[in-house]
Amino acid sequence: MIKILLQTTIASDPDDWSIARFSLLKAFLSSCRDGDGRALFEVTARDRLPGPGPDEVLQHLDTTAFDQMWLFAVDIGNGLTPEDCEGIGRFHERGGGLMLTRDHMDLGSSLCELAGRLGLAHHFHSRNKEPDEARRCRDDPYTTTILWPNYHSGANGDFQDVQVIDPAHPLLRDPDSPTGLVRYLPAHPHEGVVALPDGAQTILAGVSRVSGNRFNIASVMERNGRSGRVLAESTFHHFCDFNWDPRMGSPSFVSETPGTGMLDSADALRSTKQYMRNIASWLTEAER
Repeated sequence: MIKILLQTTIASDPDDWSIARFSLLKAFLSSCRDGDGRALFEVTARDRLPGPGPDEVLQHLDTTAFDQMWLFAVDIGNGLTPEDCEGIGRFHERGGGLMLTRDHMDLGSSLCELAGRLGLAHHFHSRNKEPDEARRCRDDPYTTTILWPNYHSGANGDFQDVQVIDPAHPLLRDPDSPTGLVRYLPAHPHEGVVALPDGAQTILAGVSRVSGNRFNIASVMERNGRSGRVLAESTFHHFCDFNWDPRMGSPSFVSETPGTGMLDSADALRSTKQYMRNIASWLTEAER
C-alpha cells in the first residue's frame, strides 16, 4: 500500500487553509481500491507544528515510511525552515515522490527555499518571476488586493476546461472520458503558475477567462537516478474542499462569490478525482 502524507506549511488555524480544508481529498484517496477491493493508499493529513522551529516530521521526512508527500504551501513565504527543506530534499533524493503546490502572488513562496530544481518549479511575484515581462501584470482584475501571478480560470466552486499538452502524459489518462484524458479541474479566480526548471515538462495548461492568456497549470519531473518523481501544480485550490464543494466553506478572508459548477457537473468532479488518483499512483509508480 502506498503511504501518502498530505501536509500544509502552516500551523492549524480554523480560519486559514489548514489541512482540515482538504478533507474531501483525503477521504477520496483513502477510498480508492484495486481490482480485488484492497485499499491502494494509506493517507495521513497534518499541519506543521506551531512555532518558529523546524517541524518534527518535515525535518526527518527521509526517515519516515511515507512514499510520497503532497505539500500545500499555504504560507506567506515563511512556511519552511532550512531543516524542513533539508529533510524534504533527502526524502526526494531517496526516491520519495513530491506534489508541490501554492497559490497566487507570493502565497507559498517558501517553496523557493527547496534545493535545486524543486525550488525553481514555481514562479512568484517577488521570487523566480515569470521570464516574460509582459506576463508580470494583474490577470484577475476583480480582487484588486491580489497582484500577479493571478490567472483567472473561473470562480471558486466552478470548473475549468484544461488543455492537455501533447504528447499526453500518462498522469492525465482518464478511461471514462470521451477523449481518454482528463478534461476538467476546479477553477479559481487567481491561480499561480508553474515554471520549467531543467528537465521539467509542462503537461497541462489553463486559459484565463479574463485575458484569454494561456498559463501552465502542471509540470512534472521524472525520476533522476534515485530521486523521486515531482509534480508542480499552479494552485492548491485544485485540491481543497471549498473548490470541490463550496458548501464546505472557506476562511473569512475569501471575498469572491463562489459558483456551483462542480456541484452541477458530476463529470467535472469525476475528472478531478481521476486526476487525484493518477497523481497518487504516478508519484510512486516503479520506473519501467
